[in-house]
Amino acid sequence: MSATITLAELNAMPAADFTARLGAIFEHSPWVAERAAARRPFGSVGELHAAMADAVRSASEDERLQLIRVHPELAGKAAVRGELTDESTREQKGAGLDQCSVEEFERMQDLNRRYNEKFGFPFVIAVKGHDRHSILRAFADRLENDRDVEAATCIEQIIRIGGFRLADAVTA
Repeated sequence: MSATITLAELNAMPAADFTARLGAIFEHSPWVAERAAARRPFGSVGELHAAMADAVRSASEDERLQLIRVHPELAGKAAVRGELTDESTREQKGAGLDQCSVEEFERMQDLNRRYNEKFGFPFVIAVKGHDRHSILRAFADRLENDRDVEAATCIEQIIRIGGFRLADAVTA
């Protein structure tokens, strides 16, 4: 994502430009920004985030599952290959996932595999405020959930991630 932009600039730009500018807020899902654009003007970054969250929550089940599935595994193959978005790379690094010991990395890989096998989508957590230890605990705890609870949890975590990304990208 490029430099910050003001809310006034976002409110004034054509919908296509708004979508292009905020399309990466929700990982590989510019449709979220596109749907939120119709609700302009926004009086605050919080209102913008609420509109984007509403777009996600009101999406079809298939769209929500696809949104979950486009998220990378934590410390997963895409991270190892350097294929994460810039935002995901910064977020995972900020949580110390690039500093996992061999044992922690192997545990993360095992949890990723088990989680994907059980739920059919990757584990998603807003890593801001977490470290690799708390992430590993949350990962293990959430493996106990049923699929519907876990899908809803992932969506709420994705919405939190979007809020953090918006706060970094948009100024009042």
